[in-house]
Parts: sequence; structure tokens; C-alpha cells
Amino acid sequence: MKKFNIRKVLDGLTAASSSSSPFSASAQPGTPRENDVVQETLQTEHFLLCKTVRHGFPYQPSSMAFDPVQKILAIGTQTGALRLFGRAGVECYCQHESGAAIIQLQFLINEGALVSALADDSIHLWNLRQKIPAILHSLKFNRERITYCHLPFQSKWLYIGTERGNIHIVNVESFTLSGYVIMWNKAIELSTKTHPGPVVHISDNPMDEGKLLIGFECGVVVLWDLKSKKADCRYNYDEAIHSVAWHHEGKQFVCSHSDGTLTTWNIRAPAKPAQIMTPHGKQPKDGKKPEPCKPILKVEYKTTRAGDPFMVLSGGLSYDTVGRRACLTVMHGKSTAVLEMDFPIVDFLTLCETPYPNDFQEPYAVVVLLEKDLVVIDLGQIGYPIFESPYPLSIHESPVTCVEYFADCPSELIPALYSVGTRQKRQGYSKKEWPISGGNWGQGTQSYPEIIITGHADGTIKFWDASALMLQVLYKLKTAKVFERARSKEEKPSTDIVDEDPFAIQTLSWCPESRMLCVAGVSAHVIIYRFSKQEITTEVVQLLEVRMQCEFSEVDSPDPGGEQTPTLPSSGASSSPQESEPPTQQSTGSNSSDGARDNIPCLQVRSSPLKQSPGYQVELVIQLVWVSGEPPQQITSLSVNSSYGLVVLGNGNGLAVVDYLQKTLLLNMGMSELYSPSDPYQRQPRSPRKTRQPSGALCDSSDGANPSEERCKSPNSDAKDNSFTRSRSSSVTSIDRESGEAISAFYFCESFPRKADVLVSPCLLVGTTQGSVMMVALSLPPGDQRLQQPVGIASCGTLVSLKGGILTMSLLDAAGALLAPSYETWYDPNASDEEKEKSRRRRPASPPSSQEGQDTQLAVLCSEKQAKVVALPSQTRIYKHNITEVSFVLRADVVQMAGTNCIACFCANGHIMTLSLPSLRPLLDVNYLPLTDMRIARTFCFSNLGQALYLTSPTEIQRITYSQETCDNLQEMLSELFTPVETPEAPNRGFFKGLFGGGAQSLDREDLFGETTAGKASRSLAQHIPGPGSMEGMKGAASGVVGDLARARIALDERGQKLGELEERTAAMMASAESFSKHAHNTMVKYKDKKWYQL
Repeated sequence: MKKFNIRKVLDGLTAASSSSSPFSASAQPGTPRENDVVQETLQTEHFLLCKTVRHGFPYQPSSMAFDPVQKILAIGTQTGALRLFGRAGVECYCQHESGAAIIQLQFLINEGALVSALADDSIHLWNLRQKIPAILHSLKFNRERITYCHLPFQSKWLYIGTERGNIHIVNVESFTLSGYVIMWNKAIELSTKTHPGPVVHISDNPMDEGKLLIGFECGVVVLWDLKSKKADCRYNYDEAIHSVAWHHEGKQFVCSHSDGTLTTWNIRAPAKPAQIMTPHGKQPKDGKKPEPCKPILKVEYKTTRAGDPFMVLSGGLSYDTVGRRACLTVMHGKSTAVLEMDFPIVDFLTLCETPYPNDFQEPYAVVVLLEKDLVVIDLGQIGYPIFESPYPLSIHESPVTCVEYFADCPSELIPALYSVGTRQKRQGYSKKEWPISGGNWGQGTQSYPEIIITGHADGTIKFWDASALMLQVLYKLKTAKVFERARSKEEKPSTDIVDEDPFAIQTLSWCPESRMLCVAGVSAHVIIYRFSKQEITTEVVQLLEVRMQCEFSEVDSPDPGGEQTPTLPSSGASSSPQESEPPTQQSTGSNSSDGARDNIPCLQVRSSPLKQSPGYQVELVIQLVWVSGEPPQQITSLSVNSSYGLVVLGNGNGLAVVDYLQKTLLLNMGMSELYSPSDPYQRQPRSPRKTRQPSGALCDSSDGANPSEERCKSPNSDAKDNSFTRSRSSSVTSIDRESGEAISAFYFCESFPRKADVLVSPCLLVGTTQGSVMMVALSLPPGDQRLQQPVGIASCGTLVSLKGGILTMSLLDAAGALLAPSYETWYDPNASDEEKEKSRRRRPASPPSSQEGQDTQLAVLCSEKQAKVVALPSQTRIYKHNITEVSFVLRADVVQMAGTNCIACFCANGHIMTLSLPSLRPLLDVNYLPLTDMRIARTFCFSNLGQALYLTSPTEIQRITYSQETCDNLQEMLSELFTPVETPEAPNRGFFKGLFGGGAQSLDREDLFGETTAGKASRSLAQHIPGPGSMEGMKGAASGVVGDLARARIALDERGQKLGELEERTAAMMASAESFSKHAHNTMVKYKDKKWYQL
């Protein structure tokens, strides 16, 4: 796991000793002041960046291997990634530097090591005995392409087949080539004029290690005698071979072919197959050959002691099954089961009770690696049910469209989500334990709860428990259930503003304390959810339709036809409670004479009763409607506050404030009105181009289709004039093209709306894509009147302007502590009124009022280009920092770290940075990850306590940390892959097999392949590359990995020597006994006929 060296940044600003006087308005921005009251504790030593764990299904899998003793599964991918899985919570990620596809994996069974073969013709030895596996040796072939590898059980000699049809042998201890080579022209018959093709299979006879079975692509199979260096038998079939499998007794093997046939061969009868079978072929009545089928890509032949053998195969279906999904076929005795898979099969492995190939295999499960899933089938139960996977492999069940990360959540949240999520689990799984059960969990000290929320293209939202470097799905919410579904493409409504995935999640806002959830979808809809432990049936889903529009204006527009600028819609703000019945499209929608759609939402809310299970239940649906033939713009920002009972949403037209307690629209304000400090109910339409300060680039941070830096080059000045220059950027979004500005961020707080205020009151900070930050004052009715009287709202004008779009805003008190938005603690909305009153309480309000002329709060504002800290209520800028000149910030968050706060930023040029608060000192700047695709930009998010994550592929989440403490403790927190386990005893040969030589025949491979006998291999054939560690470290690791083999071999040699000495002593004793017997016999004959007195 790679750690990144930090470019340490000198602390340019230091906080002096605390003073009783508050912030000085006369202080120069960006310079230290003697009377600062905030004592900053964060230093560069607190930060270090490194990857922690990767979750999810391995993207583009290509190969698989299993250690039957350690119970560890390895999966290789087309991008050179290696993923290792054990018991639930035990997983590991490694990466080959070349990035070449992994074509095959081979475990050194029970040795804690793994060999990987790559498409760039290199092989690598991985040490799995350390928590972060490392490569010990590599071997790069220069002249031949690797096609197949085979490592016999308890052997150190690896057979490597090549495209040319040759077989080379590698010592896995030293990773050197043996001089012993099996050339293709010696393996096949000399009379054969054509090349047999690449080697597609290598295996040794289970009962005779000296006999090697070699399968060539053309259909030729050769049984090679390693000692005599010649072919014993050759088996010819006129169809290409894909795989070969032995019967454990070593007398038969099965081949799978490209025409969908299986041929069974007796090793002593090479003339013709003992059996030819087409599992899925239609048998003609006239006795002719069955029709050819699709290739059988792999076959495995596994025996049982008590019953019929199992034959498992992939492929081989009839060609008339067009469109049928991929299948795995299990043949057991006379029964044949065809198991359909959801995705194409990449590989499969049959898990058996014994690692010894010469014993009854006793198969109990089949692991099937699919292109987008991993399935384990139970062979021991009727119907072959699948095991329930404990791994978080369903992240990509529907494509991920947004991600949020919450570290250090309330402790009761995870149990609450888990309890409602357990009711959603499928039935019909195998009742046995998950068979991949190796490894041990880490001993981490990280005990705080972490939750990841993923939004998906099909409208689902998943809650994940991400505590202690693990990931487990807790609860799944289907937002599409709120809407009517089109049964066919013909019924698809013409009001859709997206071609596909109309329910896709665009953004979400979640309050962990109150459990309020607010979700925005791509069809300009917002759904507000409450959490309840009780099931309810909602007769009518509450609906609120909002009309947000732009009007054409020619102000400041060089375009001949004018440009859309945001203005106030003629009607839309409502201060009185509206009727709760959802208006229907027939009543609200209208078409003008030219066919323009008007007042029509993009989706149809369901009209039938909605059964809502325990968990998140719909409170209110908000839909933006079409306006005069123009579709509603997608929602760019969203926020919910449970203490105020408000939801605010924004796009390129402006913002809307909804009271979800009274189910009313409180405010529908165009962008222009935000700049005017006046009562929104008595406002005059005004263009923002004449009143706002100049700003930088236009693009919303969520738009990154073109990661060029052109957007960052627009002119910018801090001069406070009334001019406005629009940047003509090539990477503007549709929002920017239409209105020039959109809402990009919200922040509810209790602050000072105006300069003259001395008391804090509920406020809303609004940030735009052109860098403006506006303050909106909220007036909440007292206590009991909250549900009867409307909430008052007033725009207080622009607070400050920054370069680039606003990304995040926050509030600190005079001591630098974070002032989090107020919230209402969770209560069950379906509980009795008494229980509600017991649990409902509003969090205590923020700090006391300000004294006249003194600032008691700091507003922290961060945009795509810079960060500023503004003192409140004086609205004086006291700190400013230009984050980047040549790039732009994609994601910024104010996070808690080491008991205090900082700003964490991720730039489009790959830099991850942190800034202290409030002085904005640079603390960390690491060039981590250049932006390679939009997925990273869309999903990167920071969380508290030095945690961050992003979607590194469509199926995988990569978690990283920027905390020095977490990096230091990472070794303890990671799981262990290797655990010391006794290798099972070898099968008993039995008395008669030992007497007549019918048992397994051993082979001294060292004597055969060693340098003394076989000589040295050509140096130009392959290049040896040492692993990343030192030589001593490699030797130590190698001794740990394969040293057990050497020790076992020495022990066997010593045992053999002792047995030899014993045999010699036994032979001497037998000779002595025989001599004594002869002497006794002669004496007996000599005196047999004599009388006693003749002696």
C-alpha cells in the first residue's frame, strides 16, 4: 500500500497567545494579528496521505484461484489489480505496477504465497504472510508469450506453457529458470507437419508425478514422461481443446472442446476416446453425430467416496439458445442441472475437502466468477442453492451516481438502520457457513461509527456500515416506488428531461441526528423522508409542484437573440398552507396553442396507496414543472434542516424554500432577487449583472466533462466596482449557457443576517457558481404557532464574493469551534403523541448575542479557486488564501481533525490539500491522483477524522486517509490473510496398493530440474527482477513463504536416510537368522538317525 511523501508547507501564519479582545476589524487580511483569540493546534505533522482499503467487486475480472487449506480466494483483473478475500471483513487489494491483465493465478497452497501470470509475459511471486502483500520476485519472458501455468501441490517447480507450444520450468524459491525444457516438436509426433498451437493445459498425473499431461489448442494431448524426456502417449481429437480434467485415480481424463463435446480418455488407450458426450446437444434419431454446440470453456471432474462423481462445466449450450444467459452445468450421476447466471462467466472453481489431487475430492461448492458478480453454489443441498455473500460486492448493482461519507455518526444510527434492513434480505440461501473463511480481522483502535450513502441510477439509495475499515450494507431505499412506472417504451411520458434512468439520484442531504433524508433526482424532483420503525400505508402521497422559470433579457448580452437571465416568476411564492391533495397533471398541466408544455412535472406521482415498510418513509414530494414549453432545470444544490422544518433547493433559475411541516412553498426566488437586500414579497425584478461584483469561472464544480483549465482563466479582481465581465468558457454546463449562474451550496446556521445585528437568528447562507455568497434571514414562529403561521424570509444581499463557484460554507465561534447547524433529535413520526413529545427537543441554540461592535463568529467560505474567512456581524474579511491558480477545486469540506477543524480540498490536477482554520495556513499538499475520469470528480468526498473516499472504478470504492495517526495505526487495523494451519494428512495408500505399487508415484524434481542435471537456461529467455524489498528482507520473506517446503524436503531426506540404515540393519539380521537356520538344519540332519547313546 503506497504512502505519499508530503511536501511539507512552512507555517506562514501562527496564532499568538490568546487575548480577551475579540477580532479586530482593522487587521489586514491574511496577516497574523497579536490579538487573535484562536489558538490553532493543527500542524503539518498531523497529516499524511495513504490508501487504506478498497471495497466492492473487482472491476473487469480475468482470473481466480483458491487456497483450499487457508480458505482464501484471489481474483485478478484486466488492469493488473489483485483482490484477496477471506471471511467477512477480510479483504485486501494489491496492484501490479505494469497494469497488464492477470491471465492466471496459482496459490502455493498453505504457504502464504501466490504466483500471478500477466498478459505482458511476466510472472510474480507475492508474499501473503504480511498484511500488505508484496512482490518477492518477478520473471519477465522476452521471447515467448505465456499461455498457461501449473504448480503441483507441495512442489517448488512451476510449469509454464507458451504460445509457441513449449514448456519451461521455474523454481519458485529462487525464481530462476531450469535448463529442462519440453519442446513442442518433441512432444508431438514427428510425422505431424502442422504446429499444435499454444499450450492450453498442463497437469501432472495425480498418481504419478513423473507423467505430465500437456494439452495443445489444436486438439492434441500428450502424456510426457519427465524422466525419459519423451512422450508416452498421444491423444488426438479433431476439435480444439479448451480445458482438461483428471479423475483422481489417474487412469482417465476429460477434455472439453470447441464444438460443445466432452471426450473421456483412458490413458492406456490413446487410439480413441472411451466416451464422447455432448451435454447440451440434440441427439439425432438416425445415429448421426449430434449438432455442434457452443464451446465448453472449462470442465472439472470431481469424485466422491460415497456416490457418483461431479462434472461441472461452463458453456456448451446449443446454438439455438440465442439470447440465453450464461449457464453453469452441474452433472451428477444421471441428473444434469443447468444454472443460469446474470452475467457472462469469467471462470469457476470447484471447492473440495482435500488439497491432494490423488484422493477422493469430495466437492462441496462451486465458486463462479462472473463479469459483474461472484456466486458460490452449494453442491451439498438439493437444488444447488447459492450462499449469501458477506462481501460488499453489490455497490454497482445499479451505477453509482452520488456518494456521501459520514464519519463519527451517532452511535444508535447503525443498529437502527440494520434492524430495518434485515427485513429486506432475500430468502432461499444455503444454510451452510460461507466457505471462503480464511484470515483474521485487524486489531484496530478505530471505534467510531462510519456510514457511507450511495445514490444509484435506478433511484435506489444504499446505507453502508463503513466502521473499522469494513463495509456492509445496512439498508436499501427505493425512491422510484413513489412514482408511476411506464410499462413499455411506448408509454414513456414525453415530459422526461432525461433519455434514461429518470429516477437517478443527483444529490442528497442527510441529517444523522434527526434522521431526516432529502433526495434530489435528475427529473427535477425532491423527496423528503422521515425514519420510522413502524409500517404504514400512505393513501395519498403528498405532492408540491414548484414553478421556477427564466425570462429573456437583453441586458449585457452580445447575442442578437438575447440571453436567458433569471427573474422572478410572476407567481409561485406562497405564504399560506396549501391543500394537501396532490394536484393531478390534468388539473395543473396545460398546453398552449403551439403545443408548449406548461405546469407539467417530469414524473407522475403514483395515485394508488403506498405501503411503506419500517425505515425511510415518504413525507413529501416536490416537483419542478415545465414552464411555457421549457423543461425544469436540474437541481444543483439541496439542504434540509430538521430544527427549522425547512428544505431549500436551488438550480440555475434560483432557489425555493419549502416548509415540509406545513407542506407549503414559502419562497420561490429568482437569482436576481438574491442580490437585493429587500423583502422578497415586495421585490422588484432586477438583473444581477448590474449589482453583483465580478467573479470568476462559470462552471459548476459538478461539471467536469472537460477537465481543461480554461475555466480557471477568466479575469478576476477584488476591485469592488459594478462592472461585470462574463467568461466565455468552453466547458460551461447547460445551466451556465442558459442563465450564467446557478445555486451551488447552502448552509443553515444561527448567525447575524445584517451588519447591525447584535442577536443571532436563524439564517441561510447561499453560494452560487459565480462565487457570490448571500445571506437570507429566517423568522420562525414561536413554539406552538410553528405549524399554523408561515415562516418569514428576507434576503439580506451579498455577504462576500470569491473567485470560482462556491463549494462549501461553514461557521465557527470566536474560539474557532465549529457551529454546526441546529437539529431536532429523532423521534418516530408514527409513535403516539406522548412519545413524540418526550423525544422531541430542539438542540440548544448557538452562542449568546454579540456585544456592540464586536465580532463573535467566523464564516468559512471555500470556492473552486480560493478560501476566505469573514468575521460576523461586521462582515469583515480577515483571512484569504488562493488555493490554486492553474487548476480548480472539485470538492471541499470543513472537517473535524485531531480535536479541531480544517478545510480539506481535492483539486482537478490531483492535489489533496488541507488548510488550517481560521488562518487558512497550508498544512498538506500532496499530488495524489490526477483526474482521469468524471467518476472521481463526482464521487470524491471528505469526512471527519481524516477520512475520504471516491469511486475508483464503476464497481469499487477506494478509501484513503489524510491523518498521520490513522496511517501509523494502519498495520494494526488491516486484516491478516495468512494464518498458521496444519496441512491435512496425505491419503493412506492402503495395504494392497503399497504391496503391489498401485499408489501415487513420487518424483525427485530437484534431481531432474536442478542445475546439476538440467543445466542452465538461456539468459535471453527471461529476465529476473527482484521484488521491492531489500535482499535480506526478500530472503527472510522467501524463507517464510517457501522455506517450509525446503524444511519438509530435508526432513523427508533425513527420514529416508534413517529408513535406509534401518533396512541395512534389518537385512544383516535376516542374513544372520538365515545362516543360523541353515546351521541348525544341518545339525538336525547330522544327528537325526543316531541313538542317544551314539552321541
